[in-house]
Parts: sequence; structure tokens; C-alpha cells
Amino acid sequence: MDRTVPGAAKTGRTHAILRFLRPDGTAIGGLPGFASDRKEMAALYRLMVLTRSFDEQAIALQRTGRLGTYASSLGQEAVAVGAAAAMRPDDILLPTFREHGAQIARGVTLTELFLFWGGDERGSDFAGPREDFPVNIPVASHIPHAVGAALAFKMRKERRAALCIFGDGATSKGDFYEALNVAGVWQVPCVFVISNNQWAISVPRAVQTRSDTLAIKGIAVGIQGVQVDGNDAVAVREVVGEALEKARHDHEPSLIEAVTYRLGDHTTVDDASRYRDDAEVGKHWKEEPIARLRAFLTAEHGWSKDEEEDLLTEIREQVEAAVEAYLATDAQEPAAMFDHLHASLPPALAGQRAELAGKDGGDG
Repeated sequence: MDRTVPGAAKTGRTHAILRFLRPDGTAIGGLPGFASDRKEMAALYRLMVLTRSFDEQAIALQRTGRLGTYASSLGQEAVAVGAAAAMRPDDILLPTFREHGAQIARGVTLTELFLFWGGDERGSDFAGPREDFPVNIPVASHIPHAVGAALAFKMRKERRAALCIFGDGATSKGDFYEALNVAGVWQVPCVFVISNNQWAISVPRAVQTRSDTLAIKGIAVGIQGVQVDGNDAVAVREVVGEALEKARHDHEPSLIEAVTYRLGDHTTVDDASRYRDDAEVGKHWKEEPIARLRAFLTAEHGWSKDEEEDLLTEIREQVEAAVEAYLATDAQEPAAMFDHLHASLPPALAGQRAELAGKDGGDG
């Protein structure tokens, strides 16, 4: 496992980063036990390829007016899939808007994800992971929620953990610092994963903070911080798995910075070429996670061209079927936007709902 990479240019320091696979897919040192299991590694690879295929189709639907504004996860598949692969079914996931891979790995269907991004409330009514939280759009606002859920597990004496994923920009918000401080004081079973893709919309990591790393932000609140190569799915799964075990058994929270790169625009209404150049993005394409894991599978587990083609065909058919199901779903009445806000609507909102239902022909 490689533990040294260049640190911040300002200081010239080096920092520990956990990595098992080089960008070309070759292994570094001893690998975790699960990496020797061909079936398990192929399943991890499949989820990452499926995530990217879903991503491509979602962008195509948005460009043709059949989906709302969408946030791509291009280049970040290893963070979401690797983290979710380390979870147990009774853990809970609190995702932000770029963790499609984690949601898919947890059992959220592609059709549900399309519905969500199409503005349909039923997209958050997961058939699978019923206690996982819905996609969080306001930056960092779900981090305190993760602490609250983890505190509930502790109070109930349940060996469960909350896994909260968010971007580097969220670490500049007060919600982040307050939640980490409470998690440290209360010692709750919560794992915080920073998907550091180097950009908070158009603001680069270098001008977001003077911290040498984002992982060291846990020091002030007594939480261990670890930096992991976010383009190495094996390393992400191993590091998150260790942190989740500590959370479940010792009620010890952890902060993990997964260093990756956002290869696409911030969302489909963004044009990243206005604030970064193609040469920078091209450099990071050489480190992207799917090609890295495919190279490892090929070299270490004999992954064949036929298997690759069969997988791509299977995934294409799965995504196309999900698109058809999404497009065939009758749209909700506009008044449905009120239906999942409160257990019992306050009078002001109840009046608004009744008024809107009357205008759109709904049943009120």
C-alpha cells in the first residue's frame, strides 16, 4: 500500500494517502483479502460501469428535455461504489447529489433515480434501502442529520453506522464543523466521507482552504482523519470498511478524504471550460477509476474481452429498460410536492396544497 504523495505546493510537505492500485491498475504491496476474490471484484467493477452508464443516459435525457438539472458523477465512481460496498444492509447512507453509484449499490433502482432527477417525489420512495436518506441538495445540510441518526443507533445499542458522503465544498460550511464537533464529543457511530473532486462548482480546492489536506480538519474535534486515493476502488472500500467497523463496535467516528477529480461539469447547467482548461482535465483522465480497476481485473483475474462485451451489453439493456419505465410513468400532479414534507401539513401549507390541487384538477 502506497502511503506517500506530494503535499500542498505551498508547504512542500508530504502526506499519507492510502492506495492499493496505481493509475495503470498494477497492485502496490499486499492487497486486502477481498481483492483476491474474482467474483467480488467483478461485482465492484460492474457497479462502477453501471453507474457511468446511468450517468451518460441521465445527461442525454436532460439534454433532450426529459430530465431536470443533473449532477454528473463522471470520474468519481470509485468513491461512491467503494464506500457503499463496505456497508452492511442495516447501516444507513446519507448521500449528496453525486453519489448515484452508492445508491445503486445499496439497492436504489435506476428507475427511482431517473424519477428523482425528473422531479418526481416517488423517486425517493426507495423499494430497497428504506432507511437510507434521500439525495441531499443543499450543501452540507445533511451532515448534522448523519450525526443524529448515528446518535439514535448508539442510544438504542444497535451495532449500526451512518455513512455520510459530501464534497470538498461542504467542508467550508458551518454545518460540517458543527456536526463533526458534536460527533467527536458524543462519540457516535458515524463515518464522514469527503469526495474531494477538487472543485466546489468553479472554486478550486487551492483557494477553498489553507489546510494541507481536508482529512486533517478532524484533528480539532478529536476525530481521526485519513486520506485515500478516491480513484482506487479497492482502497476506498478497505478504508471505509475499517472506519465502519470502528463506528459499529467502538462508537468511534472517522473522517475520510477521498481524493478524486470531477471530470465533467458541475451540473448540466454548468460549463466548466469557463474556469479550467482541457489540459488539466486531460491529465486527470489518466487516473480515472474504471480503467484502473479494469486493468487490475484483466491482469490479476483474467478479465476477458468477451466478458467485457457481455457486461456492456447487459448494462446497456438494463439502463434502457429503466429509461423506458421512467418515461412510461405517469407524471404526478403538482400538488404532490406537499405530500412528503410533514406527517401532518401545517394549515398554511395545507391551504396552498388545496389551492394548487384545485387548479391542476387533483383530488386535493
